[in-house]
Amino acid sequence: MTHLIPHLEINPKTPATATVIWLHGLGADGNDFAPLVPELKLPSAMAVRFIFPHAPEIPVTINGGYIMPAWYDILAINLEREIDEKQLLASSAAISSLIDREIERGIDSRRIIIAGFSQGGAVAYQAALSYAKPLGGLMALSSYFATHKTLVPNPANASLAIAIFHGIYDGVVNETLASQALQVLRNQGYNPVYKSYLMEHEVCMEEVADISRWLQQRLA
Repeated sequence: MTHLIPHLEINPKTPATATVIWLHGLGADGNDFAPLVPELKLPSAMAVRFIFPHAPEIPVTINGGYIMPAWYDILAINLEREIDEKQLLASSAAISSLIDREIERGIDSRRIIIAGFSQGGAVAYQAALSYAKPLGGLMALSSYFATHKTLVPNPANASLAIAIFHGIYDGVVNETLASQALQVLRNQGYNPVYKSYLMEHEVCMEEVADISRWLQQRLA
């Protein structure tokens, strides 16, 4: 049994038939998005299990080496984001192990969705696109495609459903990074849904409604 990354799990009232693995942003933890689960108002018949992994605590260079939960170190905040790619790949592997475990628990891989906010979204891109079995979808919230120059998508997820949601006033992850991800994905033959909101680096209620609608389309 692989040692799994620590995580919070919210189970449906009936045995789960689908799973959403949702990654938090820099400095947060798995509890960050848990309160959104009831706000999504998913039909109970969908029986969705939510898994919120906790990133390891590591020194973060851009924050003066301060130790905090992070999926990988950020070395510089330029537009491209200088990052520790080895750490990002290790975090992606930890998410792949969570996906493996869901399949072992009887969830069809096509009913597993990977979501991530900000830094968590960068890991979600890597984990979902490189996974060796077809997944149900990928959701990138206020995020960026950090490994777009090195990632070779797995053929199993060559037609993965992708949603990109971003705030137009985001001062942490500029919306140009989301547009860049959209362009890269289109060039690779993907057809992502893209929507921007009148918000900063956060989640708004209009977006929560869109997330719910998209999850219901994917898992109907």
